[in-house]
Amino acid sequence: MTTQQKILDIEAEIARTQKNKATNAHIGLLKAKIAKLKRELISPTGAGGGGKGEGFEVKRTGDSRVGLVGFPSVGKSTLLTTLTGTFSVAADYEFTTLTAVPGIIRYQGSKIQLLDLPGIIEGAKDGKGRGRQVIAVARTCNLIMIVLDVMKTLHHKRIIEKELEGFGIRLNKSPPDIYFSKKDKGGINFSSTAKQNELTEELCRSICHEYRINSADIRVNYPDATSDDLIDVIEGNRVYIPCLYVLNKIDQITIEELDILYRMPNVVPISGRDMWNLDELLERIWTGLDLVRVYTKPRGAIPDFSEPVVLPRTARTVGDFCNHIHKGILKDLKYAIVWGASCKFSPQKVGKDHVLEDEDVVQLVKK
Repeated sequence: MTTQQKILDIEAEIARTQKNKATNAHIGLLKAKIAKLKRELISPTGAGGGGKGEGFEVKRTGDSRVGLVGFPSVGKSTLLTTLTGTFSVAADYEFTTLTAVPGIIRYQGSKIQLLDLPGIIEGAKDGKGRGRQVIAVARTCNLIMIVLDVMKTLHHKRIIEKELEGFGIRLNKSPPDIYFSKKDKGGINFSSTAKQNELTEELCRSICHEYRINSADIRVNYPDATSDDLIDVIEGNRVYIPCLYVLNKIDQITIEELDILYRMPNVVPISGRDMWNLDELLERIWTGLDLVRVYTKPRGAIPDFSEPVVLPRTARTVGDFCNHIHKGILKDLKYAIVWGASCKFSPQKVGKDHVLEDEDVVQLVKK
């Protein structure tokens, strides 16, 4: 029996099982079994269909990476060509793009790598249509744009989300605030700082038993955590990526229908062919990537506003700034002089742990 068939059998058993407090532990055990089997699909031990493929080894360039994911013939190639000027074959038939095609968006002084990935189909996470290779590249992106045909929005959206979820990608979510630590003895110790409706000590024991974990400390720091959250923490191979839903071909719908679509979260309606609403798309990409621009100032000269150093908001200290320029600068740093929003007063003399804000100006002083 194949791994995929085992997963389908367990999913069928979950569907047959009545959900109540008495069956919670059993359902959690089955979900843990599915997660372990899906791990084999994500990282197959043999040379299966999920291996590396020609055209999928794309070198990371620029300050950040954005991936275009979607069904065939939804306008991904047209969008890449329009935003970056990089030619990607576009036609009216499916599977025009067979490899990952990169391009560069220059916006707000940054260089953003945009990848046009081949169209995925239902069953992509199981290897159909080179789907594993496509989704594996999507895991390396800082932002995913799911491009949808506006006439088939909800149906295609559900399918693509399911395929990405099955490959360990969590869209527009934060990692669960669950403390999990294995130990040598003492059993399973479960505690929670907030009310839990699903996650109980019995359920945690059942899930840990499937992973052959006999002793561990588990502390949940938010209300209504689920068994899926705990499984994600134990697995440890999930990636949490912001996502935009790009609804293409809005020239085919009415203004009233467009107003309804705008109420959906994380949605940007556009027309790639007519170049409608691309300014808002670029602004939403920039917001989703959450980048910080820092300008350099040589001693005795004016700041260089033409080429900012672009840092992720999660790593924007003066030390990160130095390492981004060159790994050897930090060891010779005496202090930095900073102008901008991060300072109590401008200019301010700071150390390597000072946290920078967008459009700060930095002058480095060596020992």
